[in-house]
Amino acid sequence: MQARDLMTEAVETVHEDDDVSDVLQQLARRDFTGFPVVDDDDRLVGVITQRDFVELFQPKDHTVWIPIGLPPFLETLDYGIDLSWNELETELDLAKNASKPVKTIMTRDVLTVGPDASVDDVLGILAADERDVNRVPVLEGDVVVGIVTRQDVLRALHDERTR
Repeated sequence: MQARDLMTEAVETVHEDDDVSDVLQQLARRDFTGFPVVDDDDRLVGVITQRDFVELFQPKDHTVWIPIGLPPFLETLDYGIDLSWNELETELDLAKNASKPVKTIMTRDVLTVGPDASVDDVLGILAADERDVNRVPVLEGDVVVGIVTRQDVLRALHDERTR
């Protein structure tokens, strides 16, 4: 079994200059969690996933630790005060980043395979812990011709074993 046997050929992509807000809206309307990102020549230049957006809009750590020493205690106690404004911060982050191009937050170092790659090559990428990859773009040259997801591989393995 090869990548070409597993891949979905109709791949939705976004352009590297698309606004963050537009891509976020597209992602919200889909049943998947990311897009390959292409340039003007339809060459793969990155991927954008929910994880990239979470990192962009994740509330910052605004806890201030104040040492307090009160009698009769001989040692001070650290008391944490949360100075965050979670919803407001998220809205400000969204307003600040909404019109930025998606290329400013996308992942650039993308693991890919060719159409002739074996299922073991694809599994090696999907099963590796260090990157936590959910989808593998299939390229001919630099052009996306398909995509293989974890679900595609699991479905194919299940179908092969239940025949």
